[in-house]
Amino acid sequence: MKLSVILPARNEAAVIDSLLEELSQRLPEAEVIVVDDGSTDDTAALCGRYPVRLISHPYSKGNGAAVKTGARAATGDILVFMDADGQHRPEDIPRLLAKLEEGYDMVVGARGMGDHAGVHRGFANAVFNRLASWMVNHRVEDLTSGFRAVRAERFRRFLYLLPNSFSYPTTCTMSFFRAGFSVAYVPVSMPPRIGQSHIRPFRDGVRFILIIIKIGTLYSPLKLFLPISGAFFTTGLAYYTYTYLTTHRFTNMSALLFITSVLVFLIGLVSEQITMLTYKDSDQ
Repeated sequence: MKLSVILPARNEAAVIDSLLEELSQRLPEAEVIVVDDGSTDDTAALCGRYPVRLISHPYSKGNGAAVKTGARAATGDILVFMDADGQHRPEDIPRLLAKLEEGYDMVVGARGMGDHAGVHRGFANAVFNRLASWMVNHRVEDLTSGFRAVRAERFRRFLYLLPNSFSYPTTCTMSFFRAGFSVAYVPVSMPPRIGQSHIRPFRDGVRFILIIIKIGTLYSPLKLFLPISGAFFTTGLAYYTYTYLTTHRFTNMSALLFITSVLVFLIGLVSEQITMLTYKDSDQ
């Protein structure tokens, strides 16, 4: 089966040269596609030294957009996605492929707590992993890792769902679980990033919070909306009990809490139906 390695890159001149050299030595038969996402340094020029396909965006569209561009252009049956910042090691690719050959549809390189860029990033990723594991009823070891090997035909089914930002691994992983495909994890170690990260803590912190909400609405909305509805109902019942025992009244606040509980539940029910329609054509 033909292999395509896709590297989204933006201003990675400091490391792209050594990375492409190692890839050409370890995987000489693989198709290597570098998607230059509007770089302003010598990233594109350095790619000309190696037998790779270079696709350049006229401006920066985002990591997810670069991944989608590479997936559309790839001719391989197996796609390997890895960052061009030096954190993902080509020597780990055979391990991902070996696991994929066991019958899985996607294999993800899972980082340990010590491989994250800072304690705050590791903690945030642990929260995402726990939330995703609860959603899919399966242990998710690394929800946000961009290092993965996947069957091309499976991956392309969900291109329309993937965002253009850094959250594409989250959406991809949840989509595979939702469609009933097999996902496995292989532990990998990642060296420190070379160069400057494109993630901004405050701006992307808000974005990651929205990702948590998106996970729920994309995969199983009722698992997100039902606890919220139950919390409003329980609060309303407790407040009604209090007012009944103290003033023998059913207050407007109790009514508001009960009505909100019903509305949140109905929104979750409608969202669940919409989610089913989103995935109904995933096998076509």
